[in-house]
Amino acid sequence: MHHVTLIPGDGIGPAIVDATVRVIEAAGVRIDWDPQVAGMAAVEKHATPLPDETLESIRRHRVCLKGPLTTPVGGGYRSVNVTLRQAFNLYANVRPALSFEGMDDLPFPHVDLVTIRENTEGLYAGIEHFIKVDQEKIAAESIAVITRKGSERIIRYAFDFARQSRRKKVTLVHKANILKCSSGLFLEIGREVAKDYPDIEFDDRIVDACCMQLVMKPEIFDVIVTTNLFGDILSDLAAGLVGGLGLTAGANIGTDAALFEAVHGSAPDIAELGIANPTATIIAGAMMLRHLDEPEAADRIEQAVRAVIKEGKTLTPDLKKGSKDGTNAMTDAIIARL
Repeated sequence: MHHVTLIPGDGIGPAIVDATVRVIEAAGVRIDWDPQVAGMAAVEKHATPLPDETLESIRRHRVCLKGPLTTPVGGGYRSVNVTLRQAFNLYANVRPALSFEGMDDLPFPHVDLVTIRENTEGLYAGIEHFIKVDQEKIAAESIAVITRKGSERIIRYAFDFARQSRRKKVTLVHKANILKCSSGLFLEIGREVAKDYPDIEFDDRIVDACCMQLVMKPEIFDVIVTTNLFGDILSDLAAGLVGGLGLTAGANIGTDAALFEAVHGSAPDIAELGIANPTATIIAGAMMLRHLDEPEAADRIEQAVRAVIKEGKTLTPDLKKGSKDGTNAMTDAIIARL
């Protein structure tokens, strides 16, 4: 029996998280779910987007499956997702991008890459301020923090991931031609670490060149490792190559906790329509099962999702134009494939 914190989230979150729970249970994995709230749902109930009860649940169970969250506007609230990553030192963000058979209108049918992003440092460290003269904001400064410890940790994670996943190459993405200190240090450490992994090919790319190559010949990439801001951008770009964020899951891994989620937003405009695509959250659930040492169930779930998309009969409207099928119908089809 596994014990997992469950955060349904906001907007479409409860529907797609419920779909994921149904699929995992249908796969025969026994999980004791501990439901908690965050985001707008938590503000309404606890007057804070991240209650102590939720943090304590994650701290206790060390694994969390989460729906998309809405960070309240104003009031000094920071991103709930960023706060969670920093609170539990979830330093590695892992974002696979793998093409789905049946998505025939995409230009690249054979994309298979993983973006691994440093998740706690860089420009997302939150060190920023205004420069004021006579109370007028005349400038703003943000400080990118790149540490040797954090850089080596994420780069080694990427190489270990490549080795364990039987992938052949790690590409480090940077902007060391301009950002000589911050990106330069990241690149320097990457070259040092690569020497410890002679079985894994290593190269590096300047971030703008990487973007161009991703939309021209994505097949040259296998595992990408990069800093926080660049990884945020590149992982969304990679998602676009395989059909969008509705098909893309993410994992946030730390030493003492791991959080699994869809990477898209809460889509409040369709929250009550029952048409949200559950694919990303279900794939996130499969990633979670691998983390829990349930690889057979994870494989079966991913194969079932891929079979339903390939067949093309029971898909939500974002995947099949004019479809009348919704979240529940697609989830039922995936469960039937199990």
